[in-house]
Amino acid sequence: MNKSSIAISLQREYGFNHILANSVASKAESKLKDCSDVDCVKNWYDENKPKPFVKWVGGKRQLLKQFKLMKLYPPDDFKSDENKYFEPFVGGGAVFFDLLPQKAILSDMNRELVITYNIIKDDVRNLIKSLKKHKYNKDYYLKLRDKDPKKLSNVDVASRFIYLNKTGFNGMYRVNNSGKFNVPFGNQKKPLICDEDNLIKVSESLRNIKIVNRDYKEVLKEAKRGDFIYFDPPYHPLNETSSFTGYTSGGFSTKDQEDLRDAYFELHKRGCFVMLSNSNTKFIKNIYSGLDEKIKIHEVDATRMINSKATGRGKIKEVLVVNY
Repeated sequence: MNKSSIAISLQREYGFNHILANSVASKAESKLKDCSDVDCVKNWYDENKPKPFVKWVGGKRQLLKQFKLMKLYPPDDFKSDENKYFEPFVGGGAVFFDLLPQKAILSDMNRELVITYNIIKDDVRNLIKSLKKHKYNKDYYLKLRDKDPKKLSNVDVASRFIYLNKTGFNGMYRVNNSGKFNVPFGNQKKPLICDEDNLIKVSESLRNIKIVNRDYKEVLKEAKRGDFIYFDPPYHPLNETSSFTGYTSGGFSTKDQEDLRDAYFELHKRGCFVMLSNSNTKFIKNIYSGLDEKIKIHEVDATRMINSKATGRGKIKEVLVVNY
């Protein structure tokens, strides 16, 4: 069975999206010399598929099925063997791990997150050794939280990042105006600090992927006609007290949202496929309305687990803006 027929069978028999199907088929062709049918390939994928290695507030795992059912994701005409996938606010990477594109550039302005991705990619064994040394108690958490990551090795930066994410409150990532991580201890029962099996799978999935700590405007200078870009920026706040956008010390302002809208439209004019998630606010709907008849705003259902008030948690609407 050749690569093309495997990809078609994975889509038809198992419901794979075409990007994932082509990626899995390509890897199977080179790795599974004795595998001659689609069931064998599917079993291999199930045993080796990675998942996000951090908990991430606002992560898109809960919404992917809905995106697919609404036929909003991924773009049918994206040629994954020819063009690139870009995810400029990669965060936990739920969309990347759902697609596993063959060619991709992941980027983020969170320096520690990007270091962590690259250490998983290039030095996962030493990272695993470091993660296994951590203790789980509040005093240890606070002591490690107070360390300056700029004075640590990259392996220790990645180890600290994952530890704080797994043991802090609800997987939040928040820094103060000085750039200091300030999420409180999570007080969980048995957090899985070192998911060794998944880290190895993630490392394999990142092998040929470029991961950079750069502003999205710089990264997207490389985007060409036919490329697919997914934006999942810090969300515009639903009200003045509901924002959890302390993701970097500079925050993400209304002006930043407008600049991102301009970048979206430029990519659209360039002939790229563009998808963007954001909060369901009048401001976001206004800035993306009327740009072009092909750019559509869709409402999707989401669940918000973090809010300063209990009444602000639960089911909410978000928007998905697509140009295809």
